[in-house]
Amino acid sequence: MLDECIEVLDERFRALVMPNVHIETLYTGCRWAEGPAFFPAGRYLVWSDIPNDRMMRWDETDGSVSVFRQPARNSNGNTLDQQGRLVTCEHSGRCVSRTEFDGSRTVLVDRFEGKRLNSPNDVVVKSDGSMWFTDPSYGIDSDYEGDAAENEIGSWNVYRLDENTGQLTVVASDFDKPNGLAFSPDESLLYIADTGATHGPGRPHHIRRFRVNRDGASLSGGEVFADCAAGFFDGFRIDTKGNIWSSAADGIHCLDPDGTLIGKIRVPEVVANLTFGGLKRNRLFICGTTSLYSIYVNATGCAPRL
Repeated sequence: MLDECIEVLDERFRALVMPNVHIETLYTGCRWAEGPAFFPAGRYLVWSDIPNDRMMRWDETDGSVSVFRQPARNSNGNTLDQQGRLVTCEHSGRCVSRTEFDGSRTVLVDRFEGKRLNSPNDVVVKSDGSMWFTDPSYGIDSDYEGDAAENEIGSWNVYRLDENTGQLTVVASDFDKPNGLAFSPDESLLYIADTGATHGPGRPHHIRRFRVNRDGASLSGGEVFADCAAGFFDGFRIDTKGNIWSSAADGIHCLDPDGTLIGKIRVPEVVANLTFGGLKRNRLFICGTTSLYSIYVNATGCAPRL
């Protein structure tokens, strides 16, 4: 029997969930949990607690939780690069940084054409090593999730950073508030959420789908892939079959590659982000408002393409 937290809206979802599994609360005590990243070599998860200006660490081997970094420059989205190093979007740092193997911090990019970035939000690493990240204004809108400041660039862009050359280019500039993003398993598509609805009614609350051009460094298209039926899509991940597992106001929404909402995993708080992890990448780690949750699913998250 499926747990009551699992809602099947389309029979395709039934194959992606399992009976006798349920939501587990791994930690509570955050103000706004975000940006989970799982480190398979160490079997631990790092995530951000933005207003508390700290990063947390959950250990899969014993379930313990500790402070990974504080202060953390109001970190938000996190991911791993191809060498397994932590890459972080910083609100008050207004940059994308990398944590080196010795624990030191390297600022990868903090300006575009001489002007400070707004507040990088979420980041993904492509198989060529390039980093693609969103830059809305949440970290400069107030002092709660960063430091209130002006938007020097005057827009809210999606960028591509060539780590080898340091070149930063705008790949999309027509967003209200670009947020979560993820590549399809073969990297032919890039999905990007627009959470403009956080700033007023009638504004975007959808995911858009772009085609990655043959140069591997630019985008085309950008049609609306799906509108959110509860709140708005924030962070999301994609499994090996191309299904999108996205945050929403009532939990996790699972979208088929054709855009159909096929099922939900109900979570008792607004969800900001999630990631796949565990030994088989079949465990969803979920950042709710104040808590870190997890649940096992019958799907495998995409592994980094090296």
